[in-house]
Order: sequence, then C-alpha cells, then structure tokens
Amino acid sequence: MNDIEILELLDKDSALTAADIAVMLGKSEDEVKAIIDRCKAEGIIVGNKVMINWRKTDRELVTALIELKVTPQFGRGFDQIAERFYQYDQVKSVYLMSGTYDLALQIEGKNLNEVALFVAEKLAPMEAVVSTATHFVLKKYKEDGIMFEEAEKDDRQVMLF
Repeated sequence: MNDIEILELLDKDSALTAADIAVMLGKSEDEVKAIIDRCKAEGIIVGNKVMINWRKTDRELVTALIELKVTPQFGRGFDQIAERFYQYDQVKSVYLMSGTYDLALQIEGKNLNEVALFVAEKLAPMEAVVSTATHFVLKKYKEDGIMFEEAEKDDRQVMLF
C-alpha cells in the first residue's frame, strides 16, 4: 500500500479514522493503522489540527504576517534565529523565505495593539533583527485549501438592449 495515499487523505481531512481510510482504499484497518503509527514515529505526521473560522465566533483574534530582515548567525545560519521566534506562543508559523525578507512569521493576538507591542517589544529589539514589516490580515478567504466563506451567488440578470 502506498503511504502517500493515506497521507493525502489525512492532509485533506485529519478527522478520518483508520477504518474510514481502509474502506476508501480497500485495505485492512490494521494495515492503515500500522502505516499511520509508523508515519507518526518517523515524524512524517507531526500533528492533527482542526481549522476554525474565528470570525463566526465571539472570540476576537487578529492575525499578522511579519516579514523580517535578519543577520544570520555564524555556523547556524537562520536556524538559531528561527528557533528563538517559534518559542513564542503568539508565533503560529515561521518560514525561511527568498526575496527581500529572510523570515516570515504568522502571529496571532487578541487585538492590533497586542500584535504591535509583540513586534515592538519582542521581535524588533533582537540583535539579529535588521528590520520588520508588519501586515495585518483583514479577512481570510482560504487557508490550507479550505475556503472560509463561499462566494455569494450573483442573482443579477444581464439586460441586453
């Protein structure tokens, strides 16, 4: 059995059980369970995550994308700096980038001020940080292949003269 088939199914829907996948692929549940367990042990499967549309709840949440120019550390490159960033709970993602900026961080906070203070007090003062650019997310349309809101149907009719 091809591990990739199982991984692709789980990537699309992490709520699938080994029994669900076994039925979908025509395999035994034990085979599927063994592959999933092996993939977890090897660090291929690193977590299960539910995606929540926080705009439809009472919880206030602000997301920002922070671009950072940094000075790489001798012998460690960007890894040591990235490790310092991902230790913070507010930092949801850290990426090494090509282009104008070296690192990109996705940060979440309760409000704009909390995110701004985090950047000003925690990130910008770090010795390796040369500059930052903060972009606040105004609305999420799609994330990780999941659409947050369906496009509204346009009921207007074309009038030809």
